[in-house]
Amino acid sequence: MTKFSRSIVGVMLAGLVTAVVAEADGPDYFAVTGVAADDVLNVRAGPSARSQKTGEIPHDGRRVRNLGCQGAPSFAEWERMTESERKDSAKHHWCRISYEGTEGWVAGRYLREDSGP
Repeated sequence: MTKFSRSIVGVMLAGLVTAVVAEADGPDYFAVTGVAADDVLNVRAGPSARSQKTGEIPHDGRRVRNLGCQGAPSFAEWERMTESERKDSAKHHWCRISYEGTEGWVAGRYLREDSGP
């Protein structure tokens, strides 16, 4: 195999690994859950409740695009946690999203999987 062929195969494998990792990062879209009918889900500049608010999503928002989440334990870690530890870890789970032209971070505990457009 030539050096050029090895390079092409390497690029193809890297693309395959990226696709698999992206698919494993969670759903493509979310719906808002657990937000009162008279409230909104705040969109923040960073993954923290202290970050500046940059937008909001209605309590019944759907098709919120997932751009990646952080702070959630793996399934194996979650299995080893007590109920108290699980509730505490939910406070640290944030997802970067896109919704109707607004991009930012929202608390992951207010999201559930949704279907795409």
